[in-house]
Amino acid sequence: MAIPSPAPSLSDAFGRRISYVRLSVTDRCDLRCRYCMSEAMSFLPRREVLTLEELAEVANAFVTRGVTRIRLTGGEPLARRGIDDLARSIGRQIGQGLEELTLTTNATRLADHAGALFDAGVRRINVSLDSRDPDRFRHITRTGDLDQVLGGIEAARAAGLRVKINMVALKGLNEDEIAPMIRWCGDRGFDLTLIETMPLGVVDEDRTDRYLPLDGVRARLEECFTFVPDTHRTGGPARYARVAETGGRIGFITPLTDNFCEGCNRLRVTIDGKLTMCLGHEDHVDLKKALRGGGRAALDEAIDEALRLKPRRHHFAIAGRGAAPAVSRHMSVTGG
Repeated sequence: MAIPSPAPSLSDAFGRRISYVRLSVTDRCDLRCRYCMSEAMSFLPRREVLTLEELAEVANAFVTRGVTRIRLTGGEPLARRGIDDLARSIGRQIGQGLEELTLTTNATRLADHAGALFDAGVRRINVSLDSRDPDRFRHITRTGDLDQVLGGIEAARAAGLRVKINMVALKGLNEDEIAPMIRWCGDRGFDLTLIETMPLGVVDEDRTDRYLPLDGVRARLEECFTFVPDTHRTGGPARYARVAETGGRIGFITPLTDNFCEGCNRLRVTIDGKLTMCLGHEDHVDLKKALRGGGRAALDEAIDEALRLKPRRHHFAIAGRGAAPAVSRHMSVTGG
């Protein structure tokens, strides 16, 4: 009997090699960050979301096609019941094509999961932390308890997980905390990535008020710190420098001020099985329909279709006051 040929590896129409998939495991979150979600969010009913088994099958399909990095995202991925089992299932492929399994979290539940994540093969995580002032943190997140998050971070360190802090730069809200955050991260051995707010989904505030271009932020930081160019890459869009004064790294994710699409190596799978080819476009391919209707062969066909449709670049912009967001879906639905 003839042995079937392996499915071709993943390259898009512009010759970019796809090696990284961000897999959303839930659209739910226990925080309501003002730049990310509206206060009264509605979430998908359970019947519309991929099961844990389907998520594992999607991950396996991508690893078979040459994906070497998978990041579990949300929403808040640790809010998904069974997340530790899913991490173990995917983690079994580390060393068999998969090089790294990572996770992005708000750390509210991290203390309960850090050990299990390490046992599953996760070695580093990203933690979203936009302020270390308790009152300001609660204001940004609407519901957050800073001590709970810091406790989760310490539990991750104790479990052996490397921590990178993600901080969304927000004009008039946390820009005075960026330099102190660099020092705090340096003292603890954490890398820090600064992120420009992205125009995804309708929120209760106008993003024009909070958009803080990172080119200006970097120029001001360089009055206090010495940034040494660093070729370090984690698979994502951040560009890094070494901070001479702390020994740590700082990364910049700049979808608005410095487009990075030419080097895009990523696809995102939403919790309802939509394969989004670009964070800044509405287009998608329905993996859930393929998976439930035709199995693995149909799944591979859908992935191939997505590669054909992947655009050259996004067209993000923070438009004038009152303008609709560039993309209607929220980041919590897309997977950060």
